[in-house]
Amino acid sequence: MSEVITIGVDLAKNIFQVHGIDAEGAVIFCRQLRRTQMLPFFKKQPPCLVGMEACATSHHWARQLIELGHEVKLMPPHYVKPYVKRNKNDMADAEAICEAVTRPTMRFVSVKSMEQQSVLMLHRTRNLLVRQRTMLINAIRAHMAEFGIVAPGGVPQVKKLLSIIADTDDARLPPIARTCLESLARHFLSLHQEIHVAEKHIHAWHRSNDASRRLETIPGIGPIIASALTASITDPEVFKNGRELAAWIGLVPRQNSTGGKQRLGKISKQGDQYLRWLLVAGAMSVILHAKRRGTTNLPWLANIIARKPAKVAAVALANKNARIVWALLRQGGTYEKPATTPAI
Repeated sequence: MSEVITIGVDLAKNIFQVHGIDAEGAVIFCRQLRRTQMLPFFKKQPPCLVGMEACATSHHWARQLIELGHEVKLMPPHYVKPYVKRNKNDMADAEAICEAVTRPTMRFVSVKSMEQQSVLMLHRTRNLLVRQRTMLINAIRAHMAEFGIVAPGGVPQVKKLLSIIADTDDARLPPIARTCLESLARHFLSLHQEIHVAEKHIHAWHRSNDASRRLETIPGIGPIIASALTASITDPEVFKNGRELAAWIGLVPRQNSTGGKQRLGKISKQGDQYLRWLLVAGAMSVILHAKRRGTTNLPWLANIIARKPAKVAAVALANKNARIVWALLRQGGTYEKPATTPAI
C-alpha cells in the first residue's frame, strides 16, 4: 500500500474530514474523524504535509500536529475555494485543501504561537470594549440632548454629562430619565475601567518585547500599534519585500489593469482590517501634528500634504510605515529620523 504524503483537513467543531493522497496523487483515505479521534489518527500517520484553511482553531490544531512531526500549512479560505469541484460539502472541501496545499504558487499563513494569539486576544477584547463604550456614549448624548443638555465631542467631555446625571438636584432631568441614564453611566464607567486594564496589559507586553519596542520608534506607531504588528506578523521572511506586507494589510491600490494599461483605484481594503485601521489612524495623527506645527520629520510627506487631502496622505504614510515595519522586523535596528522640513 502506498504511503500517504499529503493530507487535507476540513476543520469543524466536532466532525473533521480528512483526505489523504500518495506521491502519485492517488487517494489513500477519505474519512470523517471526531474531535477525540484527531490526534490519535495523526499519531499513526508518518510525517507528512498537512493542509488546513486558516480559520477558528486552525492555529491550535497546527501547533498540535507540528508537535507530532508533521509539516502544517495554513491557507486563506478564499484561495482554496477555486479548487472545490462542483457542489460544496466536507469531502469536496478536504479534497480541495489537499490539492491547494501542493500548489507552488499558493500563499500560506504563518502559524501563530500561543503568546501571539494571547496578545491579539487582548487587542480584540480592547477593540470590542471600545466599540461598546462608543455605543454607550452615543446613547447618553442622544438621551440627554432630548432634554437640551449637550457637551463637546470626545470621551473626556462625557464626564460633564456624567456629573449632571449624578447631580440629583439638577432639575433638567426627570426622575425616570435619570434612572435610565444612571444605569448607562455605571456601564460606561465599568467599560472605561476594563479598557484601561486591557491597555495596561498591552503596554506591559510591549515593554517586554524587543521587536515591539523597536517598531515604536517609527512615527505614527505607538505601543498599541507596535504590539499588534509584532503579534500578527509571525515571520517577516514570508514577505519578499515591504510592499508585500503593505498589500497583505490592504494598503495598496486596487488594480483593474489590462492590455498594458495600468488602472489603479482606491485601496483594496483586503487583508487585516484591524492593522490597516491602526496604521491609518496613527498616520493621521502624524499628519495633523505636522499641519499644526508646520513641520514634519518626513521630507516626502510635506509634498504630499501640500498636494493631497489629509486622508489620502494618511494612507500613503501608513503604506510607507508598513514597509519600514517589514525592514525593521527582518533586518533589526530602529528607525532613524531624517532632518525636519516644512510641512506645507
